[in-house]
Amino acid sequence: MNWPALATLALIVLAMALFASEKLRIDLVALLVLGALAVLGLVAPGEALAGFSNEATVTVAAMFALSLGIERSGALEPLIRLLLRIRRPWLLTLAMMLAIAPLGAFVKNIALVATFVPLALRVCQRTRTSPARVLMPMAFAAQMGGVCTLIGTSSNLLADTLARQHGLPAFGVFEFTRMGALLAVAGILYLMLVGRWLLPRHVDAELPEEGAEIGKYVTELRLGADSPLLGRSIAEARLGERFGVYPLELLRGERRMWSPRSQQLVAGDVLLVRGDWDKLEEFRRRAGLENAPETRYERDGDRPRLLAEAMVAPASALEGQRLRETELHWRYGITVLAIHRRGHVLREKLSDTRLAVGDVLLLLADEETMPRLRADEALVVLSEREDAPRTPRRALAAVAIMAAVVLVSALHWLPIPIAAICGAAAMALAGCYGRKDVYESMDWKIIVLLGAILPLGTAIEKSGLSQWVVDGGMALVGDHGPLAALAMVYLLTALLTELMGHNPSVVLMVGIAASVAHAVHADPRPFVVAVAFAAATSFATPVGYPTNTMVYYAGGYRFTDFMKVGIPLIALFCALSMWLIPLFWPFHPGR
Repeated sequence: MNWPALATLALIVLAMALFASEKLRIDLVALLVLGALAVLGLVAPGEALAGFSNEATVTVAAMFALSLGIERSGALEPLIRLLLRIRRPWLLTLAMMLAIAPLGAFVKNIALVATFVPLALRVCQRTRTSPARVLMPMAFAAQMGGVCTLIGTSSNLLADTLARQHGLPAFGVFEFTRMGALLAVAGILYLMLVGRWLLPRHVDAELPEEGAEIGKYVTELRLGADSPLLGRSIAEARLGERFGVYPLELLRGERRMWSPRSQQLVAGDVLLVRGDWDKLEEFRRRAGLENAPETRYERDGDRPRLLAEAMVAPASALEGQRLRETELHWRYGITVLAIHRRGHVLREKLSDTRLAVGDVLLLLADEETMPRLRADEALVVLSEREDAPRTPRRALAAVAIMAAVVLVSALHWLPIPIAAICGAAAMALAGCYGRKDVYESMDWKIIVLLGAILPLGTAIEKSGLSQWVVDGGMALVGDHGPLAALAMVYLLTALLTELMGHNPSVVLMVGIAASVAHAVHADPRPFVVAVAFAAATSFATPVGYPTNTMVYYAGGYRFTDFMKVGIPLIALFCALSMWLIPLFWPFHPGR
């Protein structure tokens, strides 16, 4: 192996370690790799920057905008209202998968999961079911749907672009649909018949007494001078029976009262209470109380405000900080009204609460600050109650524009990047984005990752590392024909995806897959398809795919839960792929 190949291999190993450790952001890791490739002369300056003008990078950015239009216009709300009527947990799991898998073929997976996580949590809370029974199948279904179309996930677009760079014809928008639909059906059946028995069955330990509804948030409410609760005790007020809220502590100044239920309430007392936000709000209005966190800050003017739910993200800088130390109010002008932590009842003042990954914060924010808040990687905005109306006209416009983009691309009237850009512009003109700035809402980490990591594929080819890997792989496979080589490519891609994510693994593997195909005298297209499917269906770890990471904390999973459910599912998909790929993309077409 020559020096360029050794240097490229060292950079790949370093990148894999950094991706897996999550100590640095994925886009920063990609930029470091890009800089090293250029400084070491492994790629020319023009090749180093080519990734940012690549069709895949541009198309992914435009598809993010289209997905945002679908999400923000309220096009999913009728489906959400329908799912909210479900009472049985197993039926909710099935309905969620059947709804999300088709949507995942056209809508960004992270946006889908972020939209449906609050819904799933509400239904699980109502039916007293562990969210762990629902959230993992939901995340897996989003991946299964994403692989069904060329535009369903960024790794499919990336695989198509890299394949064309190797002289292969472009894939059609729906070319993956037949195989993707069959795998999705098999995956849903597995999750309903086998996977459900492997999912954890734990539920929250701190439940109210039988017959009562479990509260979601803990907040602080201050008694005003005209509150009807003045002079009464918490026990006399019967808050749980009358309002469905549950008092946890009584705070008077800096003191915690030694007998909160029997203590007579006075003006200025702060009640630490737990409940659903709607019931807490009703209790606050009827009892003449104030949101204590909000009264600490003065509002500027009469700007419209909205309620939002935001989850503390994995590897967030907020983890371990007390709420008062986070400076969220000063950075975004937001007020944290309440906190929900799965499996725990918080009994501290909100300002003294140390945040943990997975905590859900109920925020009161000015509308114009929400785009900046959504762009903050420390938080995942789960839902918003907006002042801006989500009209049926905007929802229909968003759906019609997305359908037009898909149709125009499928019929080859316009290239996919051009169709997607035109669709994004049309959604902006139709007001599908509301007042939110699409640039602020874009997932720029993924865009930068794609642009910066693509030159690594060029370095793999130029340095000769690709041929060295192919020679080693073929020596391992031996003379067992193209099917054995296809299985090797699939499994190697699946392994790399669990370690470093789906997009980097596609960049590493497409060129290698094409070389393996030439080594066994087969058409490279089925090998590229294997890379695309293996990369887009990452089930074995919570870090292999962003949707897995989101539900990992919201569902209270352990790392091994993903392995128990995901590894058999990967094995099932691999076995089915070895049958279906040669069927739909023959090794020797035309024979």
